Amino acid sequence: MISTVDELRARLAEVRASAPEARIALISTIGSLHDGHIDLVHRAREVADVVVVSVFVNPLRFASPADFAAYPRTPDEDERLLESLGVEVVFAPEAGELLPDGSATTKVTAGDLGLRYEGRARPFYFDGLLTVEAKLFHLVQPDVAVYGDRDRQRVFLVRRMIRDLFFGIEVATVETVRGDDGLPVSTRVGMLEDRDLAAAALLPAALDAAAANADRGVDACIAAAQSALMGEPRIRLEYLSVVDPATFLPVDEGSSGPALALIAASVAGHRFIDNAEIYLG
Repeated sequence: MISTVDELRARLAEVRASAPEARIALISTIGSLHDGHIDLVHRAREVADVVVVSVFVNPLRFASPADFAAYPRTPDEDERLLESLGVEVVFAPEAGELLPDGSATTKVTAGDLGLRYEGRARPFYFDGLLTVEAKLFHLVQPDVAVYGDRDRQRVFLVRRMIRDLFFGIEVATVETVRGDDGLPVSTRVGMLEDRDLAAAALLPAALDAAAANADRGVDACIAAAQSALMGEPRIRLEYLSVVDPATFLPVDEGSSGPALALIAASVAGHRFIDNAEIYLG
């Protein structure tokens, strides 16, 4: 693993010197890699010749130093996995390497949309995410950046940042990898006990209910999703919204056409987000 900016620049210079026409894909992660990340690497192989993976637990994305410290870290396992997948460049810096002044660093802001949905629960989150993403774009200068569809708000905001700051980077996405219970594969799912896992599985079920009732309008599909969660005390719902995928703003009752149903909730102290494409009638 490469751990410094200087090493990264030197390695990428070697790559570009040996293959000037090679397309470079960037996958940015916060480590503790799982099957969903494997699919990101496979997707990167489809759209580029060289894959760069960053493994950086970004402190700007966490609510407190305690949350940052508690995030699971599996550097040895991550390195072995990425090596087995043939990833050419793995960049795993310490926090001080990318953020030498800590939270006092120059920041990219997500604006008003960064304070909605995920940003309402974590008002620091998207500014911190975009700030580090912009640093990685500047350092790697990839042709394409690859993301999972589970965090659609992240993908939307990254696309908008790329457009607004003229990065000239393509975005490729990968469909959410799900387990047999419908839950997206994630580090947090693996931390749940069986009874809590059963409760969490109601979240994708709620999205299914929203999709099944979307032809009846926004209010009906939200009500159906809420009904799917009723009676489960382990779930603490944070938000359940239907948004326009072109603007990420809430749709009005009477709207028709493609939309996104978004959900976020906590189960046993672990926070989960998910989404589903729906079609309003």
